[in-house]
Amino acid sequence: MAVSKIAISLEKSLVDQVDRMVRSGEFPSRSRAIQDALQERLRRVSRDRLARECAKLDSAQEALLAEEGMAFEDDQWPQY
Repeated sequence: MAVSKIAISLEKSLVDQVDRMVRSGEFPSRSRAIQDALQERLRRVSRDRLARECAKLDSAQEALLAEEGMAFEDDQWPQY
């Protein structure tokens, strides 16, 4: 995996927290701690965005569309 070096500014209290976690062995380095935190935050943002978009769906309309598709295919299902 290719990596890029960037410079960021953080509040001293955050740096102190990261340093404590590195010293305790929770993370091997500051970079890894910040990378893991950023990845987790990006995952949450994606999940939240998906949930917001799903909330916009009209469940009655979605059910009608699903039933419409099922009725059309009914004769194509094998008989058991």
